[in-house]
Amino acid sequence: MEVDKSKEVPEQKFLNDWHEMRVNLLLSANWLEHKLKGFLEPFNLTFKQFNILRILRVHKEEPALSILDVRNRMIDKMSDTSRILTRLEQKGLSMREPCKQDKRTTRVNITQEGLDLLEKIDHSIPELDKMVMKLSPGDTRLLIQLLNELRS
Repeated sequence: MEVDKSKEVPEQKFLNDWHEMRVNLLLSANWLEHKLKGFLEPFNLTFKQFNILRILRVHKEEPALSILDVRNRMIDKMSDTSRILTRLEQKGLSMREPCKQDKRTTRVNITQEGLDLLEKIDHSIPELDKMVMKLSPGDTRLLIQLLNELRS
């Protein structure tokens, strides 16, 4: 029996190395986003909420941050920081209070419940690490360096 070659899907060709790199970055970004969403789902958190909680935990010992301070430290700098903080407050994971020095400024801090949730997530990180354990320490370091250069 002869195969109809007109119905075969042509092999993917890239225009050049830059094109292949862009396609691989897009595919990898989508794959990682899907994995991270799945990882955070049992904790009832979005990636943006997780990012804000991590920022608040790092700065817990300092005076509370303003909403603008939080936004400036985020990976994904978006205008909906205040809305995301409202959702975290509704979950009891963060709190806002007026600044004593400037009543027009709202300060944001993490609650004990937020710290406890991050502690649970920290214990689950080895599961997330399994995604990238195929890379050698040298390849891991190189990938970090290349991604940092790409974003800068």
